Amino acid sequence: GKWKNKERVLIFSSRGINFRTRHLMQDLRTLMPHSKADTKMDRKDQLFVINEVCEMKNCNKCIFFEAKKKQDLYMWLSNTPQGPSAKFLVQNVHTLAELKMTGNCLRGSRPLLSFDPTFDKEPHYALLKELFIQIFSTPQYHPKSQPFVDHVFTFTITDERIWFRNYQIIEEDASLVEIGPRFVMNLIKIFKGSFGGSTLYENPHYQSPNMHRRMIRLSVAAKFREKQQVKEVQEIKKKGSKVLMEGDPTEVVFETPAEEKPVEIQLVKPESKPIVKDKKKPRKIQRKKQKKLFRTEA
Repeated sequence: GKWKNKERVLIFSSRGINFRTRHLMQDLRTLMPHSKADTKMDRKDQLFVINEVCEMKNCNKCIFFEAKKKQDLYMWLSNTPQGPSAKFLVQNVHTLAELKMTGNCLRGSRPLLSFDPTFDKEPHYALLKELFIQIFSTPQYHPKSQPFVDHVFTFTITDERIWFRNYQIIEEDASLVEIGPRFVMNLIKIFKGSFGGSTLYENPHYQSPNMHRRMIRLSVAAKFREKQQVKEVQEIKKKGSKVLMEGDPTEVVFETPAEEKPVEIQLVKPESKPIVKDKKKPRKIQRKKQKKLFRTEA
């Protein structure tokens, strides 16, 4: 057959990405034989420049990874040069080399795309579904592709986020084994143009990473303040004056008062007691002398 659908996807990133983002980008290039690569774009350049880069590379779709603060990863999916485009916050990234899954597929084979039923119920998800189909599906009879279908890209909506998974189809029993990579896309906005223009949809459930980190810091600070207040209250209780209990009036009910003795005043000096001599003292002295003599003679 002839190669009619000539969709080409440019996959590249801005400067400042970490190693995990670089490996994820390389995995997507491996799984998508109709993709092209380019050098990293400078942060100072405007995003509208990407349309010119895609035109020079002869690409009509683009996946652009934008890194901020060396910890937040954003992904743009765009239909260049007219649009629409969607911006996502990428979370929970796991690459092929990191997961070490048991699944495996033929390099360059065409994937099946599986979508959650929610994609057909809401209009903004229907737009994203068409964008995913045009970007991630390998065109038929592509020169670099293989005429086999042995893996599935699944897009599932859970917790207001889109979960991307890649599974191998085992021929024996048609069971699925995960290959990787895997990541979660949190939708931020959908724009009418390519990398800009009027906003078609804005996610009301989206919370920026800066706000999320700020809420965590505030919760930790609130717990610390609560502990400090408890300590201060305990110290005030320790230092506070202790209230003495009043005496119980019923304690002295069974006590009988002692009889009062008359006070006697002695006006005459008492007589001195006569000294009584010990009559047995000379006998004791004599006995001691006899004992000494007896010891010396012995």
